[in-house]
Amino acid sequence: MILDYSYWVFNKAISSKNCDKIIKNAKKLILKQGTVVGYNVKYIRDSKVCFLNDPFIYKLLHPFLNIANKNAGWNYQIDYSESIQFTSYAKNQLYDWHTDTIPNQFTNDSDPNYTNKIRKLSLVVNLSDSKEYTGGELQFYSGNPQKSFEENIIKSPEMKNKGSLIVFPSYIYHRVTPVTKGQRYSLVLWSLGQKWK
Repeated sequence: MILDYSYWVFNKAISSKNCDKIIKNAKKLILKQGTVVGYNVKYIRDSKVCFLNDPFIYKLLHPFLNIANKNAGWNYQIDYSESIQFTSYAKNQLYDWHTDTIPNQFTNDSDPNYTNKIRKLSLVVNLSDSKEYTGGELQFYSGNPQKSFEENIIKSPEMKNKGSLIVFPSYIYHRVTPVTKGQRYSLVLWSLGQKWK
C-alpha cells in the first residue's frame, strides 16, 4: 500500500502544563520493563512503561487522531482505543525497528472491544522538553527499494518539541533511537478497527 502521508504531525499540540501533569501522575504508578509480545528482549526494547486509563487524556488525544485520519487521507475505520502507554527512556534505552501490529492479535479475545479487530492507527506524544535529553529520536522507515537503508530513514524534527504529537498507520516500521543523555517521556495510544477486508 502506498500512502501520500506516512505520518501526520501536530507541532506542540499538547500544552507544557498538560505534559507535566501527565508525567507527574504516571510517575505515581509502578513502571515495568517494556516487552515485545510478552518477551523481555532488551536489545530490541529497553524502556519502562505503565498504562493509563485517564478519560482526560483520551479526550485530549482523540480529536488529533480523528483530524489526522481525515487530513492524511487514510480514513481508516476505528472504533476503540487501548489503554494509553506511558514510556520512560533513560540513558542508553531504546526501542529498535518494529511495527505496532501483531498478527491475529485480538481475534480470540472475549471482550467485544477487541474481537476481530487490529491496531490501525498509532499516536505518540513527546512529553519531554528537547533540552532535557539527547538521542531518543522517533524515526520511520519508508521501505523504498530504490534507496539505501539510511536514505529510507525518515526523521521528524518537530517530535523533539515538548507536546508535539504524531499519528501514523500502525503497520509502519518505526524506532526510538538510544537516549544518550537525560530522560525522555512519551505517550502511545493505539486505536483499533475491524480487520482489513
